[in-house]
Amino acid sequence: LFQTSHFQCPISDSIIIPFMLLRKPTFWRIIRNKSTEEFSGVPYNMTLLNCLLSAWYGLPFVSPNNVLVSTINGVGAVIETVYVVIFLVFASNRKARLRTLGLASAVAAVFTVVALVSMLALHGPARKLLAGLAMTVFSICMYASPLSIMRMVIKTKSVEYMPFLLSLAVFLCGTSWFIYGLLGHDLFVTIPNGCGSVLGAAQLILYAIYRNNKGNAAGAGKLQGDDVEMSVDGRNSKVADGDDRGATGSTKAGKMVSQV
Repeated sequence: LFQTSHFQCPISDSIIIPFMLLRKPTFWRIIRNKSTEEFSGVPYNMTLLNCLLSAWYGLPFVSPNNVLVSTINGVGAVIETVYVVIFLVFASNRKARLRTLGLASAVAAVFTVVALVSMLALHGPARKLLAGLAMTVFSICMYASPLSIMRMVIKTKSVEYMPFLLSLAVFLCGTSWFIYGLLGHDLFVTIPNGCGSVLGAAQLILYAIYRNNKGNAAGAGKLQGDDVEMSVDGRNSKVADGDDRGATGSTKAGKMVSQV
């Protein structure tokens, strides 16, 4: 097999770090507004877990000849940790903060379990297999985590919370690592990043479809229209109820007069 230690992929090296840093405009907005608004913290926690597991997988005593995977994802883990901390500090409400804290705790727990089991209970190929499977599963989860945002884009017909540069970086990152895995004959790198390339392309297609639509304004207008209709219906119901009560009162009064 073609050994990955003899293969260096400058494309992967030049894409993964910018992929992390392209999130900076989003976080400058969060810091400036002191709120995470409608941005989801799930992709950042899943990316952190993916970086941790990938960095672990690339270590020489787990997967020989994959130092590039370990170093790049180690830097990525540091960057993503900063992003998660910012998400915790500027969470838009208590529920969002608790949800992000819960996700971060789950990330730490999963990584700790995988690292301890692979280090203490397994050796050789079995260690690489466990670390590789964990990396593959959570890499796919990372790439799939924006699906909730994609659903929001389809629902609101707005790409406000799905930045183009980030979607482009997802596609380029997934594609470059997919090529790296193919050239290195490493299925644990090829499979999840192939899925990431496809999902990144789907995000770009959505962006192309809805990039000029004023989804939020349309949604707000629809919501206001619904509120007006509900308000009118409520007033009509009250009037109708009042008329019924008035008619009932008149009937009772008529009966009393007739009895007298």
